[in-house]
Amino acid sequence: MSSGRPLLERGLSPDRFREFYYLKEELISFCRDEGLGISGGKSELTERIAYYLETGKKMSNPVKKRGKPPTEFTLDSQIEKDITCSEKYRAFFKEVIGNDFKFNVEFLKWLRNNHGKTYQDAVDEYLKIREEKRNGVKTDIDRQFEYNTYIRDFFADNKGRSLKDAIICWNHKKGMAGNNSYERSDLSALTDDQNDHST
Repeated sequence: MSSGRPLLERGLSPDRFREFYYLKEELISFCRDEGLGISGGKSELTERIAYYLETGKKMSNPVKKRGKPPTEFTLDSQIEKDITCSEKYRAFFKEVIGNDFKFNVEFLKWLRNNHGKTYQDAVDEYLKIREEKRNGVKTDIDRQFEYNTYIRDFFADNKGRSLKDAIICWNHKKGMAGNNSYERSDLSALTDDQNDHST
């Protein structure tokens, strides 16, 4: 079996599809060509495509009912389902936390996964996330941001290497079956690249 990354096309097995890394743009392009929905993050697109490759059918998307945002809320109010980062919430958090408040990925993720908790819990979590960032604590990066994770881990293990080196290794890794996590053995791609340029 070829170790090269297969074309994303109808007829590709779902298991084979999941073994490789595809850009979000490639996933969207496939969905568009096949008449599948193109909304959602990379993980949702991946699930949609895998289901289609396995069954030949379009995955039905349940209609999400957004919780109606409260007109007024306090620190004791409960966080509603499907909260958004609208100006109303931004103003509320700025008033409580200070003008340096900004929505960030970790905090938004926490809000969306913790409906039913109070806004006081949200404020406490925001302050905790901010403190961890100030102290250099690394946060986990979602699977859809594999490139960012790879580059971060590459530099953690290779002080003084260039972004060009990191990208060469990343391009090598994403073309292989399996996970896309950085491994020291990926540095072999740099030797291969130098050999290609010397011939």
